[in-house]
Amino acid sequence: MKARRNEERRVVFVCPHGAARSVLAAAQLDRLAAQSGVAVRATAAGLAPDPVVAPAVAAALFAEGVNVSGLRPRRVTPEELAAAWRVVALGCDPGALAPPGVEVLRWDDVPSPSEHYTAARDLLAGRIAELLAP
Repeated sequence: MKARRNEERRVVFVCPHGAARSVLAAAQLDRLAAQSGVAVRATAAGLAPDPVVAPAVAAALFAEGVNVSGLRPRRVTPEELAAAWRVVALGCDPGALAPPGVEVLRWDDVPSPSEHYTAARDLLAGRIAELLAP
């Protein structure tokens, strides 16, 4: 679905628990979009959300100037997927929730940021830069 004129496009990042990969990806997209002046925002969600953002990811993001302390993992909805400009799955398959016609990009090779933060961050930054390229 394309965004209407003057509306911000939304990318939904989905991971199994909405607590690590999707949180990091959303933070990276928001940072890169702001730096390049692109009207795109991100949300992070999970299929079976954890109660809190992964502590290692929250700490690493905080060290980079991103505060996710108020963020609580949540379950992705079919409506959210239908309204998204792009849907990116990170190590999970939200296909059963995605309405017909919604394309889901699969980035299943992103390592766990709780264990390999720098590798996950750098891989996501490259993919997101491609996603935002005109």
